[in-house]
Amino acid sequence: MQHPCCCFLLLLLCLLLLSGTWANLEGTFTIRLLQTSTFQNTSFVETEGLGLLEDIELGSLDKHTWTIHFYQPWVRPSLPRSDWDTIENMIKIYLQQFSHLINEGAMQKDVPYPFVAQCMVGCELYPNWTARSFAYVGYNGQDFLSFDMDNATWVLSQDTSLSRYVQAILQNYTAFTELVEVLFNDTCVDDMELLLRNGKAALERQELPVATVFARTPRPDQLLLICHVTGFYPRPISVAWLQDGQEVPPGPALNTSAVLPNADLTYQLRITLAVAPHDGHSYACRVRHRSLGTGSLLIPWGNSEVVLLAGLGAGLLAGVAMAAIMTLWVWRRRKRQQMEESESRNSILSKEA
Repeated sequence: MQHPCCCFLLLLLCLLLLSGTWANLEGTFTIRLLQTSTFQNTSFVETEGLGLLEDIELGSLDKHTWTIHFYQPWVRPSLPRSDWDTIENMIKIYLQQFSHLINEGAMQKDVPYPFVAQCMVGCELYPNWTARSFAYVGYNGQDFLSFDMDNATWVLSQDTSLSRYVQAILQNYTAFTELVEVLFNDTCVDDMELLLRNGKAALERQELPVATVFARTPRPDQLLLICHVTGFYPRPISVAWLQDGQEVPPGPALNTSAVLPNADLTYQLRITLAVAPHDGHSYACRVRHRSLGTGSLLIPWGNSEVVLLAGLGAGLLAGVAMAAIMTLWVWRRRKRQQMEESESRNSILSKEA
């Protein structure tokens, strides 16, 4: 007999990993299937499910109807409608069994309600066609169990009577263990092809980062240089502060935020460097991202701005000087013309006299 939680996750994996032709994509790709079940009491449980390819949401499970909602237009056409109906029916059967099993175990081990059970399974496919598979179980937001694919055993993430009890139950499902080995070590690589092909445009999407450098002065002896980068996709990015052209190494003066999502499905982060005001060094923020190719953004701060302003000032002064020279030349020319005209008139008058 197979454990219901694992059956559900494997079912979702089969749902998302479909056969087809390999897409000409470069890089490493990861599929994650997430399940969160909240047990309020012995008779009420809410379950949510989500499927992700990289950070692209493929679909979710409606917690009220236990039906699948598709988020990408290229996922649903991969299977006939009858197949999706069969999968949804199997999910409903699984959820009923899963809730029964978990409640039964909770009562046997005197687990207090409410509590949350979480599962994450998936695989990571590398460019050389090798793969790493994973399966994790969480309890109340903490790591609980993980599956060792090489040895086909469940490993404790925390050593408690409850975790040992669940580990023993899962380990007794030998049919499930064999299925996991075959599915993750073989099928994951073979059946990811169509999904990657159909989602190629979404996976290859690139958005250029926009970087801004500014400063704050929390106290007179400290200057915080802040580089804010936003609007980029995909998520991986490299942002660093350079001091006199050299990258500032990690340390207490350097603080990098987490990469956070924007509402338009892009990302942002900021990196802050604490320096002493007027320390004589030049600083610049360097940004490297896939959308920039082999190039990078370099946004200077400090001396470079002084040079820029000095250049602007010199340009303005040169313009003013040129205008003054032109004005003086025009005035002198008009003055000379006036004098020549005056002399000419005086000469004419003297002859008439």
